[in-house]
Amino acid sequence: MTRVVITGMGAIAANGNGFENFVNNTLAGQVGIKPITKFDATETGITVAGQIDDFDAAAVVGKKEARRMDLYSQYAIQVAQEAVDMAGIDETNTNPEDLGVIFGSGIGGLTTIQDQIIKMHEKGPRRVSPFFVPMAISNMAAGNISIRFNAQNMVTSVVTACATATNAIGDAFRFIKEGHAQVMIAGGSEASVNEIGIAGFAALTALSTSTGPKRASMPFDQDRNGFVLGEGGAAMVLESLDHAKARGAKILGEIVGYGATADAYHITSPDPEGKGAARAMQQAIKEAGITPADVSYINAHGTATHANDSGEAKSINLVFGQDSDVLVSSTKGMTGHLLGGAGAVEAVITVAALAQGKLPMNVGCEVQDPECQVNLVTPANQDQPTAEYALSDSLGFGGHNAVLAFRKWSDEREA
Repeated sequence: MTRVVITGMGAIAANGNGFENFVNNTLAGQVGIKPITKFDATETGITVAGQIDDFDAAAVVGKKEARRMDLYSQYAIQVAQEAVDMAGIDETNTNPEDLGVIFGSGIGGLTTIQDQIIKMHEKGPRRVSPFFVPMAISNMAAGNISIRFNAQNMVTSVVTACATATNAIGDAFRFIKEGHAQVMIAGGSEASVNEIGIAGFAALTALSTSTGPKRASMPFDQDRNGFVLGEGGAAMVLESLDHAKARGAKILGEIVGYGATADAYHITSPDPEGKGAARAMQQAIKEAGITPADVSYINAHGTATHANDSGEAKSINLVFGQDSDVLVSSTKGMTGHLLGGAGAVEAVITVAALAQGKLPMNVGCEVQDPECQVNLVTPANQDQPTAEYALSDSLGFGGHNAVLAFRKWSDEREA
């Protein structure tokens, strides 16, 4: 079977605009969660979010094009452009028919939907924008990426709530592995830090009501009280190893396994025993041809809700044992929860962490919940230069479980 490597990455999150800023800030433990200023959130009861304040759509997307895209698509274009530029992919080295896109969003153009419904209600249906539908539908990030880069292979969108981007990257990995494409742009983005997004999750009592940004998203902490909504996204350029080598590409990491299962349990709550998530991890490990003992790090879904963190800890224990040395962290304490974009930013930081030999800390946890018996990454153990394999877990409303297995790339070892 074809080996699949990563040759480009792009990212934007509340704690870093651009791949380098995002990675450096995340590995340094920088929290991007802050008071909500995009709208008056007073009546929602929620005060903080993983809000992005330094995004300039015109700079990358283009002023005219940006007016025809929802913010989630604008984020998608920026991260895809960064990943493609890093990879050095263009029509001189890649046939457009060999280039595809699998890129998702959990909700799609929620800001557009919110604003246009308000306009219809206040001014009538004839005032709805002619761009409403192409801005709102959740496949248009993938479509816009395809148009921008002339990608003519499979172009599709995955929607599996908070597992969206991980499924997108995993499906793209399989598509190349099975010989259907040479290069895929994969990932996810979300832009739901708006009034209806915050209000909707607040109504579910899923969001943290904390007012302090550093004690709001608290993965695995005994006092955790919900997740913090974030925004942004990330993209990866995945490539067959032969294609990457033929054009002399710099290889950043390798995808070696993918697992996808369903809890079949509840519309919002995960299986409290973690069996479905455990099976997804086992699938990814099996496809990678390794054992649990070979895995040094897990980027956990870690939303900082009671149900998720305790269930996910149990799933890790099922696969690795309660006395395992595997290190675990959730980066949502720094970024907030990007919903459909979460798995993409977390995959990017996982690959970067392996490459640098330094793991992201589990920021936000002061007193670990006894129900969450996992070994958290701290300043004392985050330097792991010999770590070779890592997993990135994503679990979505509806019972979706998706796991990616990554391997650190070494030119010397692979020569």
